[in-house]
Parts: sequence; C-alpha cells; structure tokens
Amino acid sequence: MTEAPSRRADTRARIIDAAARLLQDHGPAAVTTRGVAEAAGVQAPAIYRLFGDKDGLLEAVAEHVMATYVSAKAEIVRAAAAEEADPLDDLRSGWLMQIDFGVANPALFRLFSDPDRVLHSPAARSGRRVLESRVHRVAESGRLRVSERRAVDLIQAAGIGTIQTLLATPPEQRDAALAESMYEAVLRQILTDAPDGTAGGSTATAVAFRAIAPGLTALTEGERRLLTEWLDRVIAGG
Repeated sequence: MTEAPSRRADTRARIIDAAARLLQDHGPAAVTTRGVAEAAGVQAPAIYRLFGDKDGLLEAVAEHVMATYVSAKAEIVRAAAAEEADPLDDLRSGWLMQIDFGVANPALFRLFSDPDRVLHSPAARSGRRVLESRVHRVAESGRLRVSERRAVDLIQAAGIGTIQTLLATPPEQRDAALAESMYEAVLRQILTDAPDGTAGGSTATAVAFRAIAPGLTALTEGERRLLTEWLDRVIAGG
C-alpha cells in the first residue's frame, strides 16, 4: 500500500528534525542511518526510501535549516524597509547575524561552504537575494561607490573568510573584534565618505541612479535597458 502523502511528509519532517539535532550537537559523523532512525523513531529503510542515502539526508537537513534561517532574515529586511530603517544599520545587522550563525553552526557552515552545494541550493540563492536587498537599499541611499554585485561579492567573501578563521581557532583564542574589523574593512572598499554620496563622485551617483532605474516607469522598457547599460558602463569605468 502506498504511504499517504501527509504521513510521508510527517515522517520526512521527523527524520530531518532528528538529523538536524544530531548534526548540530555532534557533527556530520553522528548523522548515521541507524542513529537518525533511532532518534526519529522510524525504521532505517524509511530513510533510504525518502532520501536515498546519507548524503541525500544531509542535503535535505542543510536545505531545511538554511531555508528557515533565510526566511527569518528576509522578514527582518522587509521590516527594515517598511520602517525605513538606516540601510547601513540593516547591513551591519545582517553581517553580524551571518557571522553568529556560521560560528554557532559549524557543521552546517561547512556543508554550505562547498561551492557545488551552494550552486544548486535554493536556500543559498535565497540567502544571497536577502543580502542583495540590503545592498540595494544602501545603493539607493547614495552611499555605494562600487556596483551592487561587487559589494555583495565582497561582503560574502569577507563573511565566509571570517567564519572560517574563527572556526579554525580554538574558542578561547578567537579575536572577539575580528568580525567587526573585517566588516569595517569591507565598508571602506564599498562606501563613499559622505552620507549624501557627494564624496563618491560620478560613480556613487551612477550607482544610486542604477538602483532606481528599473522603477522609472515614465521610460519604456527599452529605454530603461539602455539607461541601465549606460550606467553599468559608468560604474565599471569608475
């Protein structure tokens, strides 16, 4: 008899929850078929039927935990935009959240440090979109002096490196100021000196204009594409 969809979903959720707890508490080595089956109260064949193998289970666990985390971050971004919170405060908050999450969840961080896994992960793509939203708000404020994509890449690279360095250092020897110092170093690379963007010259102005160009409904779609292309050339040449 075919398993009812609701029962199958419940079984899958219990297995993922049990595996997530084992992963968090004891690392990937603890996520064995037998261990997860016992913790979830199911038979081992259920795991193979639903996930194929241990790698498939780890993939599902990582995706589930990251999706939940990213959803919470996206809600914070929406709230910050609705309240017109300072874009730089929002960006800093996101940075600190990411560092804290990575250090607190080393097994998950290492799973998502695999480029092949990130490339095909919906949660990882959603996480990048959250960061892109934060950076976009900074661009709209006139504070960004590099392209939005370059700013996102720099922030991501610095964040991954910071987490890796902290995890590779014994807790009692970790530099408590490392994350803050790295963040400030990134800001010096991507921001103008003045809140109104004047110190960034034409590049900062182009970046800010580029951020709002897609919403200029007075222009035709073709005109918006041409304007965006021109602005991208200005930014690249800046």
